[in-house]
Amino acid sequence: MEQKNLYQQAVQLLQQLIQTPSFSKEEDKTAAILSDFLKQHGVEVHRQLNNVWAFNKNYNPKLSTILLNSHHDTIKPNPGYTRNPFEASTEDGRLYGLGSNDAGGCLVSLISTFLYFYAQPNLKYNLVLAATAEEEISGRNGIELILPELGKLDAAIVGEPTEMHLAVAEKGLLVLDCIAKGKAGHAAREEGINAIYEALEDISWFQKYRFEKESEHLGPVKMSITMINAGTQHNVVPDNCLFTVDVRLTDTYTMDEVLQTIQQHVKAEVKPRSTRLKPSSIPLEHPLVQAGLQLGRKTYGSPTTSDQALLPIPSLKLGPGFSGRSHMADEFIYLHEIEEGINLYIELLERVIK
Repeated sequence: MEQKNLYQQAVQLLQQLIQTPSFSKEEDKTAAILSDFLKQHGVEVHRQLNNVWAFNKNYNPKLSTILLNSHHDTIKPNPGYTRNPFEASTEDGRLYGLGSNDAGGCLVSLISTFLYFYAQPNLKYNLVLAATAEEEISGRNGIELILPELGKLDAAIVGEPTEMHLAVAEKGLLVLDCIAKGKAGHAAREEGINAIYEALEDISWFQKYRFEKESEHLGPVKMSITMINAGTQHNVVPDNCLFTVDVRLTDTYTMDEVLQTIQQHVKAEVKPRSTRLKPSSIPLEHPLVQAGLQLGRKTYGSPTTSDQALLPIPSLKLGPGFSGRSHMADEFIYLHEIEEGINLYIELLERVIK
C-alpha cells in the first residue's frame, strides 16, 4: 500500500478512535474498531480482553522479533476542555480530541507501518503489532497480560509522543509506604516516643541522600516525600507516623538495589507498594537506535512512564506528537506529524529489517 494512502487511512482511523470513548478499563469499543480495521486489510487478528495484536504474514519463529506497541486507552477529559473531546474536529492542520496526541497518533502511525511491511517476504525480523489497554493506569490487563501470547520478543518500539526523537531510556517508578514507629504517651508529660520526630530523621535522609551513579540520559535517582500522616488527637504523642516516598528510578540501579540502599539507611519500616514499573533502556549501538541516528533523530531520556516499564526487553520510545500536549485540555496532534511519523517509522525499520 502506498504511504499516502496509509496516511489518509490513519487519519480516518484516528478520528474514529477519538469519537469512541475509551477510558482505561473501558476500551472494548475501540478494541473492536481496531480489530475490524486490521481484518479489513486481510490481517489475522488476535484479541484478549481489550488488547488487539497481530503477526506479520510471513512470521518465522526462527527470526528475531520486533514489537510495535502503543495504547488505545485514554484518561478522562479534564474540566478545562472548551471543545467536545470526542468530536475529532480538524482546524488549521490540527486534529483535536481526547487521545489524539497520547497516544492515538502514535498508534495509527504504527498500525500503518505494520500494514506497509505486513505481507513483505524475506524480512530479517518478524513484526508483532500490539494495540493495548490500561496503559494510563499501568493496569494488569494491558500489555502485561498478553506478553506470553506474543512469542519471544527481542526489541520493541513503544509509540508515545516524542516528536519522533529517540527516547532511549525511561525512568521507572517505585512507590514506598513507610511507617516510623514510636510509643504513645500524654503530650503534657515526658512520656512516649514521638513517631513524627522519628520520621523526621528518615525524611531528612530522603531529602539529602544522593545515589553515587547517575544515568547518562536520565540523570540521578530522584526521591520525594509526597504524603505524611500521624496522630489521632492534640494531646497524645503519636506512636506511628506514615509517609509515602515517590522514587523515580534510572537505568543505573536495579529496583532491588535502590530498595536495599533505602532500607539500610532508614529506621522506618519500608513497604514497596509496587515493583512492576521498572526503568527501561536500549543500548545506543542497537540497530533501531543507529537507524534513527542515521535519519537525524536525537536521543534523550524520558522522565515519564509508559508500557516500556512492563517490557523485559530493550525498548525504544518513539512517536509523533509532543509529550507536553498529553493530558492537556483541547488535546490535539498536527496532521503533518502523523504523516511524518508514518514515513519515519517506515524509513527506520527499512534500515533494520530489510
